[in-house]
Amino acid sequence: MSTTEQETEQETEQLTDDFNAIRDAREAIISDEEAEEIAAQEAIWAEQAKLANEKQEKGTPIYSKDFEKLPDDHIYAKYEDIDKEQLQIDIEDIKKSIGKPVYKDYLHVRKMKNWSRAFTLSGFFMMFVVTSLEVSIGLHGFVFWILAILSAILIGIGNVGHWANVAHPIMHGGYDKIPNIPLEFKKSGYARGRRRYIDWLDWIKPEAWEYEHNIMHHYHLGEDDDPDNVERNMQWLIQSKTPMWLRRVFVYIFAATWKFTYYAPNTLRILENKERRKRKEPEIVDYEMSPFTKNGAKLWKEYYLPYGLVRFVGIPLLFLPLGFNAVLTAFIILVISEAYANLHSFLVIVPNHSAGDIYQFSQPHKSQGEFYLRQIMGSVNYNTGSDWIDFLHGFLNYQVEHHLFPNMPLSYYQTMQPLVKDICRKHNIEYRQESVFKRALMTVDLMVGETQLLKVDGV
Repeated sequence: MSTTEQETEQETEQLTDDFNAIRDAREAIISDEEAEEIAAQEAIWAEQAKLANEKQEKGTPIYSKDFEKLPDDHIYAKYEDIDKEQLQIDIEDIKKSIGKPVYKDYLHVRKMKNWSRAFTLSGFFMMFVVTSLEVSIGLHGFVFWILAILSAILIGIGNVGHWANVAHPIMHGGYDKIPNIPLEFKKSGYARGRRRYIDWLDWIKPEAWEYEHNIMHHYHLGEDDDPDNVERNMQWLIQSKTPMWLRRVFVYIFAATWKFTYYAPNTLRILENKERRKRKEPEIVDYEMSPFTKNGAKLWKEYYLPYGLVRFVGIPLLFLPLGFNAVLTAFIILVISEAYANLHSFLVIVPNHSAGDIYQFSQPHKSQGEFYLRQIMGSVNYNTGSDWIDFLHGFLNYQVEHHLFPNMPLSYYQTMQPLVKDICRKHNIEYRQESVFKRALMTVDLMVGETQLLKVDGV
Protein backbone atom coordinates (compact mmCIF):
# COMPACT_ATOMS: atom_id res chain seq x y z
CA MET A 1 0.00 0.00 0.00
CA SER A 2 1.37 3.41 -1.00
CA THR A 3 1.89 6.28 1.43
CA THR A 4 -0.98 8.21 -0.19
CA GLU A 5 -3.36 5.26 0.17
CA GLN A 6 -2.35 4.84 3.81
CA GLU A 7 -3.00 8.52 4.50
CA THR A 8 -6.39 8.33 2.79
CA GLU A 9 -7.34 5.24 4.79
CA GLN A 10 -6.25 6.89 8.04
CA GLU A 11 -8.27 10.03 7.22
CA THR A 12 -11.32 7.90 6.46
CA GLU A 13 -10.98 6.03 9.76
CA GLN A 14 -10.55 9.31 11.63
CA LEU A 15 -13.65 10.82 10.02
CA THR A 16 -15.61 7.68 10.88
CA ASP A 17 -14.45 7.89 14.50
CA ASP A 18 -15.41 11.56 14.65
CA PHE A 19 -18.85 10.87 13.25
CA ASN A 20 -19.37 8.03 15.75
CA ALA A 21 -18.38 10.43 18.52
CA ILE A 22 -20.99 12.90 17.30
CA ARG A 23 -23.62 10.17 17.18
CA ASP A 24 -22.71 9.06 20.70
CA ALA A 25 -23.06 12.67 21.86
CA ARG A 26 -26.48 12.89 20.28
CA GLU A 27 -27.55 9.69 22.01
CA ALA A 28 -26.35 10.89 25.40
CA ILE A 29 -28.33 14.13 25.28
CA ILE A 30 -31.37 14.25 27.53
CA SER A 31 -32.16 17.98 27.64
CA ASP A 32 -34.61 19.83 25.42
CA GLU A 33 -31.85 21.75 23.65
CA GLU A 34 -30.13 18.89 21.80
CA ALA A 35 -29.26 20.89 18.69
CA GLU A 36 -27.43 23.58 20.64
CA GLU A 37 -25.49 21.08 22.72
CA ILE A 38 -24.00 19.28 19.73
CA ALA A 39 -23.26 22.40 17.65
CA ALA A 40 -19.62 22.58 18.76
CA GLN A 41 -18.88 18.98 17.83
CA GLU A 42 -20.65 19.35 14.50
CA ALA A 43 -18.46 22.36 13.71
CA ILE A 44 -15.39 20.16 14.16
CA TRP A 45 -16.92 17.50 11.92
CA ALA A 46 -17.76 20.14 9.31
CA GLU A 47 -14.18 21.35 9.12
CA GLN A 48 -12.77 17.84 8.82
CA ALA A 49 -15.32 16.87 6.21
CA LYS A 50 -14.51 20.02 4.22
CA LEU A 51 -10.83 19.11 4.11
CA ALA A 52 -11.66 15.58 3.05
CA ASN A 53 -14.03 16.78 0.34
CA GLU A 54 -11.33 19.02 -1.11
CA LYS A 55 -9.26 15.91 -1.81
CA GLN A 56 -12.08 14.21 -3.71
CA GLU A 57 -12.09 14.04 -7.46
CA LYS A 58 -13.39 17.18 -9.16
CA GLY A 59 -16.75 17.05 -10.86
CA THR A 60 -18.48 14.52 -8.65
CA PRO A 61 -22.22 15.04 -9.24
CA ILE A 62 -24.34 16.27 -6.36
CA TYR A 63 -27.56 14.81 -7.68
CA SER A 64 -28.20 11.32 -9.05
CA LYS A 65 -29.39 11.93 -12.60
CA ASP A 66 -31.97 9.18 -12.31
CA PHE A 67 -33.75 10.95 -9.48
CA GLU A 68 -33.38 14.66 -10.15
CA LYS A 69 -36.90 16.09 -10.43
CA LEU A 70 -38.11 19.66 -10.30
CA PRO A 71 -41.56 21.19 -10.83
CA ASP A 72 -42.38 22.25 -14.37
CA ASP A 73 -43.44 25.75 -13.37
CA HIS A 74 -40.55 26.65 -11.08
CA ILE A 75 -36.95 25.67 -10.65
CA TYR A 76 -35.92 25.67 -7.00
CA ALA A 77 -32.38 26.26 -5.86
CA LYS A 78 -30.09 23.25 -5.97
CA TYR A 79 -28.83 21.80 -2.74
CA GLU A 80 -25.22 22.91 -3.22
CA ASP A 81 -26.22 26.46 -4.20
CA ILE A 82 -28.17 27.29 -1.04
CA ASP A 83 -26.42 29.56 1.46
CA LYS A 84 -26.63 27.28 4.46
CA GLU A 85 -24.95 29.70 6.86
CA GLN A 86 -27.49 32.41 6.08
CA LEU A 87 -30.30 29.86 6.27
CA GLN A 88 -29.16 28.95 9.78
CA ILE A 89 -29.17 32.62 10.81
CA ASP A 90 -32.65 33.16 9.35
CA ILE A 91 -34.11 30.02 10.98
CA GLU A 92 -32.66 30.79 14.38
CA ASP A 93 -33.93 34.37 14.19
CA ILE A 94 -37.46 32.93 14.19
CA LYS A 95 -36.86 31.26 17.51
CA LYS A 96 -35.48 34.50 18.95
CA SER A 97 -38.43 36.53 17.68
CA ILE A 98 -41.04 34.13 19.06
CA GLY A 99 -39.59 34.14 22.56
CA LYS A 100 -39.61 31.54 25.31
CA PRO A 101 -42.62 29.33 26.14
CA VAL A 102 -44.95 30.79 28.76
CA TYR A 103 -47.83 29.59 30.90
CA LYS A 104 -50.44 29.97 28.15
CA ASP A 105 -48.51 27.39 26.08
CA TYR A 106 -48.90 24.95 28.94
CA LEU A 107 -52.63 25.71 29.02
CA HIS A 108 -52.76 24.91 25.30
CA VAL A 109 -51.28 21.41 25.70
CA ARG A 110 -53.52 20.87 28.71
CA LYS A 111 -56.46 21.68 26.43
CA MET A 112 -55.19 19.10 23.93
CA LYS A 113 -55.03 16.56 26.74
CA ASN A 114 -58.59 17.38 27.81
CA TRP A 115 -59.84 17.02 24.24
CA SER A 116 -58.12 13.64 23.91
CA ARG A 117 -59.57 12.50 27.21
CA ALA A 118 -63.04 13.71 26.19
CA PHE A 119 -62.94 11.57 23.05
CA THR A 120 -61.75 8.54 25.02
CA LEU A 121 -64.34 8.87 27.78
CA SER A 122 -67.12 9.51 25.24
CA GLY A 123 -66.11 6.32 23.47
CA PHE A 124 -66.16 4.28 26.66
CA PHE A 125 -69.53 5.77 27.61
CA MET A 126 -70.87 4.79 24.19
CA MET A 127 -69.46 1.30 24.75
CA PHE A 128 -71.38 1.07 28.02
CA VAL A 129 -74.56 2.22 26.24
CA VAL A 130 -74.11 -0.40 23.50
CA THR A 131 -73.48 -3.28 25.91
CA SER A 132 -76.35 -2.20 28.19
CA LEU A 133 -78.82 -2.00 25.30
CA GLU A 134 -77.57 -5.34 24.01
CA VAL A 135 -78.34 -6.92 27.38
CA SER A 136 -81.56 -5.06 28.18
CA ILE A 137 -83.42 -4.95 24.84
CA GLY A 138 -81.38 -7.31 22.68
CA LEU A 139 -79.93 -4.56 20.49
CA HIS A 140 -78.36 -6.03 17.37
CA GLY A 141 -78.05 -5.56 13.62
CA PHE A 142 -77.42 -2.26 11.85
CA VAL A 143 -78.04 0.06 14.82
CA PHE A 144 -75.82 -2.08 17.05
CA TRP A 145 -72.90 -1.85 14.63
CA ILE A 146 -73.34 1.87 14.01
CA LEU A 147 -73.13 2.58 17.74
CA ALA A 148 -70.29 0.09 18.24
CA ILE A 149 -68.20 1.58 15.43
CA LEU A 150 -68.91 5.11 16.66
CA SER A 151 -67.68 4.06 20.10
CA ALA A 152 -64.53 2.56 18.55
CA ILE A 153 -63.79 5.69 16.50
CA LEU A 154 -64.16 7.97 19.52
CA ILE A 155 -61.77 5.80 21.54
CA GLY A 156 -59.38 5.67 18.59
CA ILE A 157 -59.33 9.45 18.15
CA GLY A 158 -58.59 9.81 21.85
CA ASN A 159 -55.74 7.31 21.49
CA VAL A 160 -54.13 9.15 18.56
CA GLY A 161 -54.84 12.56 20.07
CA HIS A 162 -53.04 11.71 23.26
CA TRP A 163 -49.99 10.25 21.49
CA ALA A 164 -49.59 13.03 18.92
CA ASN A 165 -50.88 16.09 20.78
CA VAL A 166 -49.72 15.32 24.32
CA ALA A 167 -47.04 12.61 24.58
CA HIS A 168 -45.16 13.80 21.51
CA PRO A 169 -44.49 17.46 22.48
CA ILE A 170 -44.00 16.69 26.16
CA MET A 171 -41.39 14.01 25.44
CA HIS A 172 -39.56 16.49 23.23
CA GLY A 173 -39.30 18.76 26.27
CA GLY A 174 -41.50 21.44 24.75
CA TYR A 175 -42.77 22.66 28.13
CA ASP A 176 -39.73 22.00 30.34
CA LYS A 177 -38.77 25.66 30.74
CA ILE A 178 -42.20 26.89 31.78
CA PRO A 179 -42.14 27.51 35.55
CA ASN A 180 -44.71 26.20 37.99
CA ILE A 181 -46.30 23.50 35.85
CA PRO A 182 -46.97 19.89 36.97
CA LEU A 183 -44.13 17.37 36.57
CA GLU A 184 -46.37 15.23 34.33
CA PHE A 185 -46.04 17.89 31.62
CA LYS A 186 -42.24 17.80 31.72
CA LYS A 187 -39.95 15.40 29.91
CA SER A 188 -38.34 14.23 33.14
CA GLY A 189 -41.64 13.15 34.69
CA TYR A 190 -43.94 12.15 31.86
CA ALA A 191 -44.64 8.41 31.50
CA ARG A 192 -41.60 7.48 33.61
CA GLY A 193 -41.73 4.18 35.44
CA ARG A 194 -45.19 3.39 36.74
CA ARG A 195 -46.49 6.66 35.35
CA ARG A 196 -46.51 4.92 31.98
CA TYR A 197 -49.84 3.39 33.06
CA ILE A 198 -51.20 6.84 33.87
CA ASP A 199 -49.68 9.11 31.23
CA TRP A 200 -49.23 7.04 28.07
CA LEU A 201 -49.88 3.31 27.98
CA ASP A 202 -49.51 1.91 24.46
CA TRP A 203 -47.74 -0.89 22.56
CA ILE A 204 -44.64 1.31 22.53
CA LYS A 205 -42.42 1.69 25.58
CA PRO A 206 -41.96 5.46 26.15
CA GLU A 207 -38.20 5.33 26.75
CA ALA A 208 -37.60 3.34 23.56
CA TRP A 209 -39.79 5.60 21.43
CA GLU A 210 -38.13 8.70 22.87
CA TYR A 211 -34.69 7.53 21.77
CA GLU A 212 -35.81 6.17 18.39
CA HIS A 213 -37.82 9.28 17.57
CA ASN A 214 -36.14 12.22 19.32
CA ILE A 215 -32.55 11.24 18.58
CA MET A 216 -32.27 8.76 15.74
CA HIS A 217 -35.11 10.08 13.58
CA HIS A 218 -34.81 13.80 14.22
CA TYR A 219 -31.01 14.02 14.01
CA HIS A 220 -30.67 11.61 11.09
CA LEU A 221 -33.67 12.56 8.96
CA GLY A 222 -33.32 11.09 5.47
CA GLU A 223 -29.93 9.54 6.31
CA ASP A 224 -28.98 5.88 6.56
CA ASP A 225 -29.36 5.98 10.35
CA ASP A 226 -32.95 7.25 10.16
CA PRO A 227 -34.97 4.29 11.52
CA ASP A 228 -38.17 5.58 9.87
CA ASN A 229 -36.90 5.50 6.28
CA VAL A 230 -39.97 3.89 4.70
CA GLU A 231 -38.38 3.14 1.32
CA ARG A 232 -35.49 1.28 2.92
CA ASN A 233 -37.71 -0.52 5.43
CA MET A 234 -40.01 -1.76 2.65
CA GLN A 235 -37.31 -3.10 0.33
CA TRP A 236 -38.31 -6.66 1.09
CA LEU A 237 -41.72 -5.92 -0.45
CA ILE A 238 -40.45 -3.63 -3.20
CA GLN A 239 -37.89 -6.19 -4.38
CA SER A 240 -40.32 -9.08 -4.20
CA LYS A 241 -42.25 -10.51 -7.13
CA THR A 242 -45.56 -9.86 -5.36
CA PRO A 243 -48.25 -8.46 -7.72
CA MET A 244 -48.74 -4.71 -7.30
CA TRP A 245 -52.38 -5.05 -6.22
CA LEU A 246 -51.39 -7.50 -3.49
CA ARG A 247 -48.62 -5.18 -2.29
CA ARG A 248 -51.20 -2.46 -1.80
CA VAL A 249 -53.47 -4.81 0.13
CA PHE A 250 -50.57 -5.68 2.41
CA VAL A 251 -49.77 -1.99 3.01
CA TYR A 252 -53.35 -1.27 4.09
CA ILE A 253 -53.32 -4.27 6.46
CA PHE A 254 -49.95 -3.15 7.80
CA ALA A 255 -51.32 0.36 8.38
CA ALA A 256 -54.07 -1.08 10.59
CA THR A 257 -51.51 -2.86 12.80
CA TRP A 258 -48.34 -0.80 12.46
CA LYS A 259 -47.87 0.22 16.10
CA PHE A 260 -47.86 -3.47 17.05
CA THR A 261 -46.02 -4.87 14.03
CA TYR A 262 -43.52 -2.05 13.41
CA TYR A 263 -43.18 0.62 16.07
CA ALA A 264 -42.91 -1.59 19.14
CA PRO A 265 -40.30 -4.08 17.82
CA ASN A 266 -38.42 -1.38 15.89
CA THR A 267 -38.05 0.95 18.88
CA LEU A 268 -36.81 -1.98 20.95
CA ARG A 269 -34.30 -2.88 18.23
CA ILE A 270 -33.00 0.69 17.97
CA LEU A 271 -32.64 1.03 21.75
CA GLU A 272 -30.89 -2.34 21.98
CA ASN A 273 -28.47 -1.35 19.21
CA LYS A 274 -27.52 1.75 21.18
CA GLU A 275 -26.28 -0.49 23.99
CA ARG A 276 -24.65 -2.91 21.54
CA ARG A 277 -22.61 -0.12 19.98
CA LYS A 278 -21.31 0.81 23.41
CA ARG A 279 -20.25 -2.81 23.93
CA LYS A 280 -18.88 -2.98 20.36
CA GLU A 281 -21.20 -5.88 19.57
CA PRO A 282 -22.91 -6.59 16.22
CA GLU A 283 -26.16 -4.66 15.81
CA ILE A 284 -29.57 -6.31 15.42
CA VAL A 285 -30.93 -6.05 11.89
CA ASP A 286 -34.21 -7.99 12.12
CA TYR A 287 -37.08 -7.78 14.59
CA GLU A 288 -37.15 -10.42 17.31
CA MET A 289 -40.83 -11.01 18.00
CA SER A 290 -40.68 -14.58 19.30
CA PRO A 291 -41.07 -14.70 23.10
CA PHE A 292 -38.50 -17.53 23.12
CA THR A 293 -35.62 -15.21 22.18
CA LYS A 294 -33.95 -12.75 24.56
CA ASN A 295 -35.18 -9.56 22.90
CA GLY A 296 -38.46 -11.19 21.90
CA ALA A 297 -39.17 -11.99 25.54
CA LYS A 298 -38.38 -8.38 26.45
CA LEU A 299 -40.72 -7.19 23.70
CA TRP A 300 -43.61 -9.20 25.12
CA LYS A 301 -42.87 -8.47 28.78
CA GLU A 302 -42.21 -4.71 28.56
CA TYR A 303 -44.04 -3.65 25.40
CA TYR A 304 -46.90 -5.94 24.37
CA LEU A 305 -48.26 -7.40 27.61
CA PRO A 306 -48.60 -4.21 29.71
CA TYR A 307 -50.84 -2.59 27.08
CA GLY A 308 -52.45 -5.76 25.73
CA LEU A 309 -53.54 -7.09 29.11
CA VAL A 310 -54.97 -3.77 30.28
CA ARG A 311 -56.63 -2.89 26.99
CA PHE A 312 -58.00 -6.22 25.80
CA VAL A 313 -58.40 -8.20 29.02
CA GLY A 314 -58.77 -5.84 31.97
CA ILE A 315 -61.18 -3.32 30.40
CA PRO A 316 -63.52 -5.92 28.83
CA LEU A 317 -63.69 -7.77 32.16
CA LEU A 318 -65.12 -4.62 33.74
CA PHE A 319 -68.30 -5.42 31.78
CA LEU A 320 -68.58 -8.91 33.30
CA PRO A 321 -71.51 -7.90 35.60
CA LEU A 322 -73.53 -7.39 32.40
CA GLY A 323 -72.73 -10.91 31.22
CA PHE A 324 -70.26 -12.65 28.92
CA ASN A 325 -71.82 -11.15 25.78
CA ALA A 326 -71.10 -7.67 27.13
CA VAL A 327 -67.46 -8.66 27.72
CA LEU A 328 -67.21 -9.97 24.16
CA THR A 329 -68.84 -6.82 22.74
CA ALA A 330 -66.44 -4.58 24.66
CA PHE A 331 -63.51 -6.65 23.37
CA ILE A 332 -64.70 -6.35 19.75
CA ILE A 333 -65.16 -2.58 20.07
CA LEU A 334 -61.65 -2.23 21.50
CA VAL A 335 -60.16 -4.28 18.65
CA ILE A 336 -61.93 -2.05 16.11
CA SER A 337 -60.75 1.06 17.98
CA GLU A 338 -57.18 -0.25 17.88
CA ALA A 339 -57.36 -0.77 14.13
CA TYR A 340 -58.78 2.74 13.70
CA ALA A 341 -56.07 4.28 15.92
CA ASN A 342 -53.40 2.55 13.86
CA LEU A 343 -54.93 3.74 10.57
CA HIS A 344 -55.38 7.30 11.87
CA SER A 345 -51.85 7.54 13.27
CA PHE A 346 -50.38 5.98 10.11
CA LEU A 347 -52.27 8.53 8.02
CA VAL A 348 -50.87 11.57 9.85
CA ILE A 349 -47.37 10.28 10.70
CA VAL A 350 -45.93 8.21 7.86
CA PRO A 351 -46.56 10.58 4.89
CA ASN A 352 -44.57 13.35 6.64
CA HIS A 353 -41.30 12.08 5.13
CA SER A 354 -42.29 9.48 2.55
CA ALA A 355 -43.08 10.21 -1.10
CA GLY A 356 -41.47 10.56 -4.50
CA ASP A 357 -40.75 14.26 -3.94
CA ILE A 358 -38.97 13.83 -0.58
CA TYR A 359 -35.18 13.74 -0.38
CA GLN A 360 -32.79 11.16 1.00
CA PHE A 361 -29.14 11.90 1.83
CA SER A 362 -26.15 9.59 1.45
CA GLN A 363 -24.02 11.18 4.17
CA PRO A 364 -24.61 12.86 7.57
CA HIS A 365 -25.13 16.62 7.62
CA LYS A 366 -22.01 18.69 8.25
CA SER A 367 -23.35 21.92 9.74
CA GLN A 368 -26.35 23.28 11.57
CA GLY A 369 -27.44 25.20 8.47
CA GLU A 370 -27.32 22.02 6.41
CA PHE A 371 -29.28 20.27 9.15
CA TYR A 372 -32.04 22.90 8.85
CA LEU A 373 -32.06 22.58 5.05
CA ARG A 374 -32.57 18.83 5.29
CA GLN A 375 -35.47 19.21 7.68
CA ILE A 376 -37.25 21.30 5.03
CA MET A 377 -36.29 19.14 2.04
CA GLY A 378 -37.10 15.93 3.90
CA SER A 379 -40.50 16.93 5.33
CA VAL A 380 -43.98 17.85 4.14
CA ASN A 381 -46.88 19.66 5.80
CA TYR A 382 -50.60 19.00 5.50
CA ASN A 383 -53.40 21.54 5.48
CA THR A 384 -53.41 23.71 8.61
CA GLY A 385 -55.99 25.87 10.32
CA SER A 386 -57.80 25.96 13.64
CA ASP A 387 -56.94 24.02 16.78
CA TRP A 388 -59.60 21.45 15.82
CA ILE A 389 -58.07 20.82 12.40
CA ASP A 390 -54.60 20.70 13.90
CA PHE A 391 -55.75 18.41 16.73
CA LEU A 392 -57.12 15.83 14.29
CA HIS A 393 -53.82 15.98 12.39
CA GLY A 394 -51.95 15.60 15.69
CA PHE A 395 -50.23 18.92 14.88
CA LEU A 396 -48.17 16.82 12.49
CA ASN A 397 -49.49 19.05 9.73
CA TYR A 398 -46.70 21.40 10.85
CA GLN A 399 -43.97 18.83 10.27
CA VAL A 400 -41.51 21.26 8.65
CA GLU A 401 -41.75 23.62 11.61
CA HIS A 402 -41.60 20.74 14.07
CA HIS A 403 -38.39 19.36 12.57
CA LEU A 404 -36.81 22.79 12.60
CA PHE A 405 -37.92 23.40 16.20
CA PRO A 406 -38.65 19.98 17.78
CA ASN A 407 -38.46 21.30 21.35
CA MET A 408 -41.16 23.94 20.97
CA PRO A 409 -44.76 23.81 22.26
CA LEU A 410 -47.45 22.91 19.76
CA SER A 411 -48.95 26.37 20.07
CA TYR A 412 -45.83 27.91 18.47
CA TYR A 413 -46.20 26.21 15.11
CA GLN A 414 -49.21 28.19 13.94
CA THR A 415 -47.24 31.40 14.49
CA MET A 416 -44.00 30.06 13.04
CA GLN A 417 -45.45 28.68 9.81
CA PRO A 418 -45.73 31.94 7.81
CA LEU A 419 -42.24 32.94 8.97
CA VAL A 420 -40.76 29.64 7.78
CA LYS A 421 -42.59 29.98 4.46
CA ASP A 422 -41.05 33.43 3.97
CA ILE A 423 -37.57 32.04 4.61
CA CYS A 424 -38.15 29.25 2.08
CA ARG A 425 -39.18 31.86 -0.51
CA LYS A 426 -36.11 33.95 0.31
CA HIS A 427 -33.77 30.99 -0.26
CA ASN A 428 -35.81 29.54 -3.14
CA ILE A 429 -36.46 26.28 -1.26
CA GLU A 430 -39.60 24.26 -1.96
CA TYR A 431 -42.08 24.30 0.95
CA ARG A 432 -44.41 21.31 0.52
CA GLN A 433 -47.95 21.50 1.90
CA GLU A 434 -50.84 19.37 0.64
CA SER A 435 -53.83 17.34 1.80
CA VAL A 436 -52.96 14.49 4.14
CA PHE A 437 -55.01 12.11 1.98
CA LYS A 438 -53.06 13.01 -1.17
CA ARG A 439 -49.80 12.55 0.69
CA ALA A 440 -50.96 9.19 2.05
CA LEU A 441 -51.60 7.90 -1.48
CA MET A 442 -48.14 9.12 -2.49
CA THR A 443 -46.69 7.23 0.49
CA VAL A 444 -48.40 4.01 -0.55
CA ASP A 445 -46.90 4.44 -4.04
CA LEU A 446 -43.46 4.67 -2.40
CA MET A 447 -44.06 1.65 -0.17
CA VAL A 448 -45.04 -0.62 -3.06
CA GLY A 449 -42.18 0.55 -5.30
CA GLU A 450 -44.03 2.65 -7.87
CA THR A 451 -42.00 5.73 -6.89
CA GLN A 452 -38.64 6.37 -5.23
CA LEU A 453 -37.23 8.98 -2.89
CA LEU A 454 -35.17 11.72 -4.51
CA LYS A 455 -31.49 11.29 -3.81
CA VAL A 456 -28.86 13.88 -2.94
CA ASP A 457 -25.59 11.99 -3.31
CA GLY A 458 -22.20 12.83 -1.91
CA VAL A 459 -23.56 15.10 0.82
